[in-house]
Formats: sequence, C-alpha cells, structure tokens
Amino acid sequence: MYRVNNLIQTSYCVRSTLTSTKRLLSVKGTQQPQQEKKTYDFRKINKLLVANRGEIAIRILRACTENNIRTVAIYSAEDEGQLHRIKADESFKIGKGLAPIAAYLNIPEIIKVALKNDVDAIHPGYGFLSENGDFAKACMDAGIMFVGPTPDVIYRMGNKIHARQAALDANVPIIPGTTDAVDNLDGVREFVKTHGYPVMLKAARGGGGRGMRIATKESELEEAFQRASSEAKAAVGDGSLFVERLVTQARHIEVQIIGDHHGNVAHLFERDCSVQRRHQKVIEVAPATNLDPKLRERLTSDAVRLAKHVGYQNAGTVEFLLDNHGRHYFIEVNCRLQVEHTCSEEITGIDIVQSQIKVAEGAKLSELGLEQDKIKIMGAAVQCRMTTEDPANNFTPDIGRIDVFRSAEGFGIRIDSASAYTDAVISPFYDSLLVKVIAHSRNHQEACAKMVRALKEFRIRGVKTNIPFLLNVLQHKQFLEGSITTGFLDENPLLFKFVPSQNRAQKLLHYLSEIMVNGPLTPLGTDIKPMNIKPELPHIKKKEIPNGWRQVLLEEGPKGFAKAVRQHRKALLMDTTMRDAHQSLLATRVRTCDLKISAPFVAKNFSQLFSLENWGGATFDVALRFLHECPWDRLTELRELIPNIPFQMLLRGANAVGYSNYPDNVIDGFCQMAVDHGMDIFRVFDSLNYLPNMKVGIDAVGKANGVISAAVCYTGDVGDKSRTKYNLDYYVKFVDELVKMGIHILSIKDMAGLLKPRATKMLIDAIRQKHPDLPIHLHTHDTAGTGIANYMAAFEAGADVVDVAVDSMSGMTSQPTMGGIVAALQNTKYDTGIDMDKVNEYSAFWEQTRLLYAPFECTTTMKSGNADVYKNEIPGGQYTNLQFQAFSLGLGSQFENVKKSYIEANQLLGDIIKVTPSSKVVGDLAQFMVQNNLTAKDVRERADELSFPTSVIEFMQGQLGQPHGGFSEPLRTQMLKGKKKIDGRPGADSEPLNFDKIEEELKKKFGDDIIRKCDVMSYVMFPRVLEEYIDFKQQYGPVDLYPTRIFFVGPKLNEAMDIEIEHGKVLHIVVLAISDLLVETGEREVFFQVNGQLRSMKVKDKVAIKDQKVHPKADKSKKTQIGAPMPGQVLDIKVKEGDSIKKGDTVIVLSAMKMETVVKSTVEGKVKKVHVKSGQQVQGDDLVIELE
Repeated sequence: MYRVNNLIQTSYCVRSTLTSTKRLLSVKGTQQPQQEKKTYDFRKINKLLVANRGEIAIRILRACTENNIRTVAIYSAEDEGQLHRIKADESFKIGKGLAPIAAYLNIPEIIKVALKNDVDAIHPGYGFLSENGDFAKACMDAGIMFVGPTPDVIYRMGNKIHARQAALDANVPIIPGTTDAVDNLDGVREFVKTHGYPVMLKAARGGGGRGMRIATKESELEEAFQRASSEAKAAVGDGSLFVERLVTQARHIEVQIIGDHHGNVAHLFERDCSVQRRHQKVIEVAPATNLDPKLRERLTSDAVRLAKHVGYQNAGTVEFLLDNHGRHYFIEVNCRLQVEHTCSEEITGIDIVQSQIKVAEGAKLSELGLEQDKIKIMGAAVQCRMTTEDPANNFTPDIGRIDVFRSAEGFGIRIDSASAYTDAVISPFYDSLLVKVIAHSRNHQEACAKMVRALKEFRIRGVKTNIPFLLNVLQHKQFLEGSITTGFLDENPLLFKFVPSQNRAQKLLHYLSEIMVNGPLTPLGTDIKPMNIKPELPHIKKKEIPNGWRQVLLEEGPKGFAKAVRQHRKALLMDTTMRDAHQSLLATRVRTCDLKISAPFVAKNFSQLFSLENWGGATFDVALRFLHECPWDRLTELRELIPNIPFQMLLRGANAVGYSNYPDNVIDGFCQMAVDHGMDIFRVFDSLNYLPNMKVGIDAVGKANGVISAAVCYTGDVGDKSRTKYNLDYYVKFVDELVKMGIHILSIKDMAGLLKPRATKMLIDAIRQKHPDLPIHLHTHDTAGTGIANYMAAFEAGADVVDVAVDSMSGMTSQPTMGGIVAALQNTKYDTGIDMDKVNEYSAFWEQTRLLYAPFECTTTMKSGNADVYKNEIPGGQYTNLQFQAFSLGLGSQFENVKKSYIEANQLLGDIIKVTPSSKVVGDLAQFMVQNNLTAKDVRERADELSFPTSVIEFMQGQLGQPHGGFSEPLRTQMLKGKKKIDGRPGADSEPLNFDKIEEELKKKFGDDIIRKCDVMSYVMFPRVLEEYIDFKQQYGPVDLYPTRIFFVGPKLNEAMDIEIEHGKVLHIVVLAISDLLVETGEREVFFQVNGQLRSMKVKDKVAIKDQKVHPKADKSKKTQIGAPMPGQVLDIKVKEGDSIKKGDTVIVLSAMKMETVVKSTVEGKVKKVHVKSGQQVQGDDLVIELE
C-alpha cells in the first residue's frame, strides 16, 4: 500500500530514468533492504491498462474484451473527447500541467494509476513508451506484467547501436553505421569522413519514423541534425542519434515475429513498407510482392535467429533493407506492436494482439497454434494510413472539426480507427493518423482494387485527408506490379498531382450557413425580399426546335447572312430580355438558371427572331462579381439550349467587355473565344464614336469570323436644325467610314431613347439612300414611351431589325414591348409571323420571374418613363442606376437636381456621346456637382482646385479616346493639373499580352484543375474580380445551383429544397435550426438534414466578433509576408527584427502532430516584424514574419 501512496505524493515527471523509478518503488526508509530482482510472474490477466491513445488503444481494448479482460484507459486533458477512454471499462485522466505528449510519457503516474486500480498488466501499444526499457522495468518492479519484451531485450534492441551489435553477433548482415549514439555534429562528421554522403540520421532509441533526416551534403547536415534530434526528443524523450550510410534504391522489408517466454520464436512472414513519406510508412502490403521464395526464407530465418539470439519475447518486427542485387541488410528491431501489424493478421488469420496478451500470461506458441509449420500465407493484404494531411499543400497537417464522416465497408475491408466520426475534433498535438484501412483478397491486385473502392466510398469533410494521394499510389502501374523501392515516391512526381475533391455539398451548406447567420453574401439593392415563387414554362424536347436564322449564318457565313437579312422583306426582331432589359430594370442581376428555364421555350416558339442579345456589356463582370457564376459557362449553356437563333453581344470596341484599354491581341483573343463558345453577332461600339477604337473591335470580330454589327451611337436630335454638332451629315459620314471597314450590319444605338419618329425616319432614310444593301438594325430605350412609334417609322424608312423586350420586361428604361410591335405589324407587309399567344405566355413567365429579383427592382424608385430624357439625355440603364443611387444615398428628393446637373456636366465636358463608360463620366461629374453644391460656373472657375472623380480625370486625359469636336479647353488643362494627355488611340502602343504566362501564374496560384482558358481571359478583363470569384467558388462551391430566392436570401427554417449537383445526383436539404451564440468562439451552429442525415456547420457571427482581436493573415499576393504553412506551435524563431535574410533561409520552425516543419523565406529581404512568439499556437496562413 505504501508504494501507491508514495507514487501519489510524488510530483509527476515526463520521463523517468531507471534509477528514479527504482527510488519511487522502493520501500520507505533506508533501513529496509533492497528488493530482489523479480523473475517473470506468469498469471491470468484480469485487468489490463492500455498506456496509449487513439486507434491502437481501441484495438487493444477490443482484444481484451474478446478475452473477458477488464480494461483501463488513460487520457490527457486534450483527449477528453477521444473514444478510447469511452470504450474502456474504466478511464483516468493523467498529465495535469504537462504538455499533451508528455502526459503519455509520464511513467510514475501511469504506474500509479495501474497500482491504484488493481491492474494486472499494461500494454504500451506503439509509439510513446512502447520501446522504453525504463517503463517495462517500472512495470515489473511494481508487479505489473508488461505486454511486450522484457526490459533487457528492449534496452538491447531498442537501442540501434546495441541492436546492430546483436545482429553482427547473430551473423545477420548490417549497414555501416556508428557504433555509439552521437549527440553532437562532430560525431556525425567523424562518420562521414570514413563513409561519405548520403547519410541517414535516426533516433537512437526509436521514434516510429520520427527523428529521421537525410543529409546528402555538408550544407544540409546541421539542419538535419537539429530537426532529427529535436523530433526524437519530443517523441521518445531522448535526442541522441544513430548515423548510418544511406542505402538508396532499396526495398523496406520487415518480418513480423513473436516469441514466448519458453525460448520459442516464430515469424508471421514479411511486409513491404517501401511506400514512405518523410520516413513515415504510408501504405504497407503483405506478403512482399515479387519476392523470391529463397530470399523470403533467408529474411525470415535471419529475423528468427536474431530474435532467439537476444531471447526475444512477445511481438516485434525485424526490419531490413533489400537492395537491387537481392542483398538484405538489418536495420533495426521494433520491440513493440507495429501500426501495420494488421496486414500480417489478415494474411495469416492470427490475432497478434490477443497472442501478445496470452504470451504475457505465459502461454507457449504451440498452445496458441503458432508453430511455424502451421502458419501459412492466405492471400494478400494492403494497409493504408489515412491521415489528416493536405496532399495538395505538401502534406501539411490539418486540424479542426470533422463536419462529415462517412466510412467505407464491405467484403474484404477492415477499418481500425478512433477519432473518425462526425463532430470529432482533430487536434494538433498528436499523430495525424485518422483511420487505418486494410483490404484483404486473394492477391495483391485484387486487394488494391478493394482498397481503391473503399477509399472512394469515404466522405470526410472539415479536414483535409491524404486520400487523393493514396488513390494515386494504389492505381499506379508500378505499385500494382509490386516493383517499388523506397525511392518510388520521389521517382514519380505525378503521384503528387491530385484531382481536388469537389466537396460540393459541404461548400453549399457553408454558403447557406453564412446567409442564415450573417445575411446575404450578394449585396441587395433594397430590403424587399424575393417572392417564394417557381416560374415554369412547358417542357420542350430538342426535336421540337425548328431551324432559324442561325442555320442561315452557319450555311452562308457572315456576308451571306447579312445579304439574307437585307433580302428578307418582313420585320425582324432582336429580343433583349436576356441582357439589356434586365440590365435596365433589374440591375443586371438575372441569373443563368432563370435564363435557362426560358431558353427552350424561346428556341421553339421564336425561331423567327433575328437574334437574342444575351451576353457582353455589364452582364460579364456582374456575373462574376455578384452572381458568382462564369459568363463563359452562361454562353455555352444557353447555346446548347438554343441552337437555332443567333446570339448577339455588346462589344465595347477596344475595351471588349471591360473598362480599360487592352492590347490589340486581347481583343482578338476575346472575340475568337466568344465565337468558340457560341457567340454569333457582335454589336461593336465606342462610347465616343471614336473610329480608331472601333476598328480594333471590328477587325477582331472579322478575324474570328463573327458577324460585324458596327454601331453608331446616337445623341442630339437630327430633326432639330439648331443642334449642329451631331447632325445628319455627321452620322452619314460616320456610317461611310464604318462601311469602309468591312462591316456586315449597321446598328444605330440610341442608348438614351432620344430618337423621335421624324428623326428616326430622316436618319434611316439618309443611310438607306446611300447604302441600299446594308442591313440596318435599330436599338432604343423606351424611357419617353415613343419606342413603338419610332420603330414603325424605322421600318417605313428601310430598317431591317429592331430591338424589343418581352412585354413584362419592357418599357421605361428598357426596350419597347415585343407584343406591342408584333401586334402593330400584324396584317402588314412587315408582319413578323410571331405568335402573340406565345409572346403572352413568355411574358407571363418573366412577370413571375421578375418577382424573384424584387431586391433590385427599378420600380422601387421609378414608377414610369419620363420624356425629360430628351433634355437630360441620360441612357436608359444609367437613368435607373442614378435614380436608385440618389435614393440609397438619401438624395431622392434631389434626383431632379442630379438630372439638371447631368445636363450641365455634359456641356462642361463638351456635349459628348453618352454610353458606358462615357456616360459614367458625365454621371460621376453630375453627382459630384450635386454633393458639393456646385454650378457649371463654379466648376469652370474652381477647376484647378477641385478634386474631381477619377473617371472624369481619365476621360480628360484621353484614356477613353478622342471625343467628336475635341476636349473642352481650358477646362481640360485645369482639371488635369499637369497630368499626361493622350491625343491618339489609348492602348495603341501597348505590348501584346502573354496569355501563356498569365495562365501559368494563375494555375500556380489556384491549381491546374481550376484554371481554364476562359478564366484567363476573364482575368485579363477583370483581374481582381476573377480572383475573388475563384476564391468564393472554392469556399462556397457551385452556388449557381441554388434557386434564385435561396441564392439571395437563403431558405426559411424547415424549408426543404432539392439541389441537383449533377445529372442524377440530388441533395435534399432542410435547414433545421440555428443555435444561440457560442460566446467562447463567437460562432453559431446551423443544423441541416442532408439526404436524411443530420449535418451542421459552425459560422462566425460577424456582428458578435467585430470587436475580437484576430491574428493577422499573410497576404499571399505579397512576397514580403510569410505565413504559417499549417496550424501548429512555434517551436523556434530563427530571426529577429532588423535581420537581413536570403532566399531559402529558415525563419520559423513549427511543430504539429509530432512533425516539425521548417518555414523558409521565398525572397531576400530585411525582417520588419516578427508576428509570433516561441510556443505560440498559430493557424494556417497566420502572418509570422513580415519583411520590409
């Protein structure tokens, strides 16, 4: 009893020496005689303590339960939630005040727990104290059986120096190595003098693959020594190392042995452990493939002979390296159960753990049926160590909560695990092993097939795993053929190329969770909610779709198509519902999914349409920026659904769909890519009618074999002789220049809706008289309500095509009504042939669909059109936006002032053509004037002191091109205040862009499987927008799959939704509840039911955490900021502020999951700030070092 009390009263230590253990277990008082050395005591084990954690602890507990042995578990404070403590009959916390690993290395406390709870035996598992002779001795001295070799064997074989000598004595070949452990670099260098590089540094007392480093040259030696020694000390409490010559191109073969206490030793054949990373075994197979039977006999005989030579008892492993000449060399003996013991169990049918326990009780091998001649190989087995490491990020350990865990099962599959379940938390304190998967079948290839199937069945979300890497190895021809060496991974870099997991369901739930907790992720225009409605149209089969004008284009080409249009005597219509209409009325927010619903109906019922405007202009960047969908995918998907009607897009001349000046090869590449994705007709315009800009776009469309529909932007009033700047002569001459450029169609772009019937007739008639064979296409906005009248006049004057929007998406700042013009032309020579009933059905669909976009509805502020547009000349879409902006800024009552200022701003700038982006310049100046209470006179008088909007300055510089009539002077010079002026075509001298280089950089940043050619083009147009789009998609998945209402505002509680993530795969999702705020973390937990299974997501409540201090993250775009590559603890800081460092210098050493990682600088520089302290826990991407 005194021994127990003495242990209770003694302060705990991390690692006991043999001397201190004897002292703790001695009888009180110096007058008492020393205890005699105990002989092995055979007895039945009734109660066993497992001095380990995780899956191996559970493996041992199960073996005990099968033998009616009561079990005891120990656990650290960090392991309170681990299953091994729950599965044991009794469990006790240890290591108060100690580090997580130290808790399991605390010999006195473990012995104390065992004695206090009447434990008969202790099983050490693997790792921790499993090869510690002091621990085995302490057990024996306490009268507790140690399930493993005796202390003297562990001392001898657990020390690599002594083990090598034993091998020599047993006539087993060894690799050249040091005869003693080395604890400094001098000892290593002495060995290198004789044997040279490369060398392997190993933990002298074992480390389960830790405490091992390779040095191939002198410059690598010091770092390798420090890391190996540090890891060894952390793993087993002893940092001394053993050095040996490195044998390359070798196979790692180990023989499973088991010995009893009666001198008998048997082997359970061998395992091949050649697939290793960082000297950690990843995949093991048994038996070794392609192994000559005679060589197998030599290996197993040497293993048994060595075990008998040292008097080995219990289970262990004798490890060899096998070179390419068939010579084998002894490496070491693992005096413990191995992680991969399962492979040997599967091929022999022998439960090694149960055998260990029975041997410890004194059983002979023969009593257990373990005579050598009775042990046979039955089939083949493969074991995979599934770890929480990210293979795409250099196998960085990952930690956190497992949000989803779905395991594999089935014939031939065995799963050994502990922390693998939904809601389990993976900590950074222990090994990254999550699950051991073992496949058994008749041969190696069949076992691999089962393993591949099993790994594909796993669904693990919340933490990264190495499953992609395991699958690559298992399906590699060389592995399947069984001809691998320890260099297999290094020789096959493609094994590290992974197809990333889509993880769609989890990402989609993350999106919903964010909306439910923090509100919409897409900014809404108003507080009005989308209506809970599901607009529908009749289902259309592909075979029902008739031919249309696109077939004419495909057969005749652009010129033949234009000729056919001109020869067509009836009126032709272009439907803008899919682009300009919703840009004018719904802030361009209509999503692809809603366009796709109507697409088949349009294809079948409106094949007479000249074209559909469905792409380009503002829709491009809005799709990426706010709708989080790819505009190129929209184009491709709509083309698939509408094969018969030509598509038309808006091309901003030399700006494509962007707002910047691009090199000419960008415009060429963009147009070609658009054609390749399904675009047909390009309405090419310039916001200033600047011909040099237009020529770039016209030439690019021609090269891509697209239809060139060049636009003349209309402003002013050709019917008013007093307005001479933009008179009839100006427009006719402008068209003449366009015709010289080889256009196919002329488009008149009346973006503000300024045309009146008389002016329409005058303009079109003048052009028609001069160019009788040129198709004329008229575009206008119905802001003043005169659209239909203008169109009737246009057709009478010789126009061929006009733009309309379906009735429920027409009027005001949108296009004139489709139904109105169809009805007006019925029973005339211009009859369109379009069925009014179908127009009405189509309109009804969009009337309902429009309710889904209520947050962006223009009618919130605009109740009707307004003929004052003839005075202010504000383009349709801009009119809507300016009014909305005025109301959102609390200036609703001042909108009339904005309109008046727009007139003044236009005159200040020289009465320019107004269409995006020039219209924005006028609008920005108008708002600037209203906000600062400025008149036109004030602007002129104070131009040299006012800070004008950036868009105004850029216009005045000439970055949009040259306006008709030139710039206003001296206002231009006063505004620029010395800034550079551009007097020619902006971008004319730009160097061609290197698309391949951009693609390479994007792939390096986001991954080869993420970046497509079209993404590169999107990046060229909008660099930051594209990057944010990709980041968003990687975080939240394919949110474009959500119905529109759900996408904008999320579902209601208990609302069910079906999301088809691919054909035939549907997620049935129900949001069940949202938790109260978790104060400690600032999170709320959102609970879902997904396909009948309960799942949850924790999301930071942004309102609750706004005052919390958060460690800064490294900005990956700045090379001067060095971030933590993984979560972990700062072990060592190698630099201080003010230090100058070179590229490749070590700055920080991190430790996570018992593995040390060196963080190196990727650039040369001077340390500006060290953001961490030694011992600090960091998360992935936390800023650790900042350079100047």
